[in-house]
Amino acid sequence: MASNGENGRHQQVGHKSLLQSDALYQYILETSVYPREPEPMKELREITAKHPWNLMTTSADEGQFLNMLLKLINAKNTMEIGVFTGYSLLATAMALPDDGKILAMDINRDNYEIGLPVIEKAGLAHKIEFREGPALPVLDQMIEDGKYHGSYDFIFVDADKDTYLNYHKRLIDLVKVGGLIGYDNTLWNGSVVAPPDAPLRKYVRYYRDFVLELNKALAADPRIEICQLPVGDGITLCRRIS
Repeated sequence: MASNGENGRHQQVGHKSLLQSDALYQYILETSVYPREPEPMKELREITAKHPWNLMTTSADEGQFLNMLLKLINAKNTMEIGVFTGYSLLATAMALPDDGKILAMDINRDNYEIGLPVIEKAGLAHKIEFREGPALPVLDQMIEDGKYHGSYDFIFVDADKDTYLNYHKRLIDLVKVGGLIGYDNTLWNGSVVAPPDAPLRKYVRYYRDFVLELNKALAADPRIEICQLPVGDGITLCRRIS
């Protein structure tokens, strides 16, 4: 909820920062993010900027963070729920070794195919298994199969906020002990601290209670350690400890 309102830079693609100063956020982007952004990620970011739903994309600073995080934990087998045009997916694919794998799920293949030519040109498509449709049935089948328990190093969730808790109930079984789950948008436009009568956009108000419920549940879950970061629109990292 930036004080600049909807007509400022917060309306632009990738600008999901909770920093109250647009100039400060722009400084971060221009000094630390854009100069080091790989060319494929820059190309996909600029393509996505033309999409009418461009605010759904992962911000450039968060993409940079995810890329480094995956390298630090030596991730190899990962999952992404909610792909959109694939900016965070590309950040992940670039961080994984050549034999790394990403199970990517989204209900809209058309959006994924916007970014697919960039991913293919970068020589990374072989790392991605894309499945179109709801993720919950896929997760249920994986759990039923039994062979996927504790098999994922990293899982990134940026999808329907009203299903986050249902995802968590399943993903905690699929991520390995010591592995990470990242839930995006956990500060939800800053609305998590907004008063009840605050003038919020309709979709922000609708999903806010689900985000609040998720944050409370993650904080109380003894199976994980958590760290909530004010990067992008807020990302909560959950490290499975049991």
